[in-house]
Amino acid sequence: MSEHLFEDTFVVTRLDPDGKKFDRVSRVEARSEQLDMYMQLDVATDVYHMHAGEKFNMVLAPTLNLDGTPDTGYYTQAGRKTLADNYEYVMHGKLYKISEDTSSSQNAKVEIYASFGGLLMLLRGDPSTAASFELDQRLFLLMRKV
Repeated sequence: MSEHLFEDTFVVTRLDPDGKKFDRVSRVEARSEQLDMYMQLDVATDVYHMHAGEKFNMVLAPTLNLDGTPDTGYYTQAGRKTLADNYEYVMHGKLYKISEDTSSSQNAKVEIYASFGGLLMLLRGDPSTAASFELDQRLFLLMRKV
């Protein structure tokens, strides 16, 4: 089975907190249910509509191959089953920044930043969630509403 770097169910708290910047993209703010993570994610709304109060499952994975073999960097529609078959919205990108806020030892937070072709993600929470991430790592973000 494919290795997931991160998985949780999120609830959309609000859309476009700083106002609508682009016609076909919304910035989604969401909070996870299990790991108490905060996320900002740019979503192409002409492809995948999001609304405040909706719940969705989000996975970050290094490959779409079900057996966990590394991604080759090329996508083929060869008819084989992939992790993407189980999700409604998939993006491919790169993790470009990991930072830790250690100003308070009791409330230390990690921030993970990724870019998916210009659509950005910020994931903030417990530093232990960053253990499996590496700088410049290629990622797939997969989502489905629950």
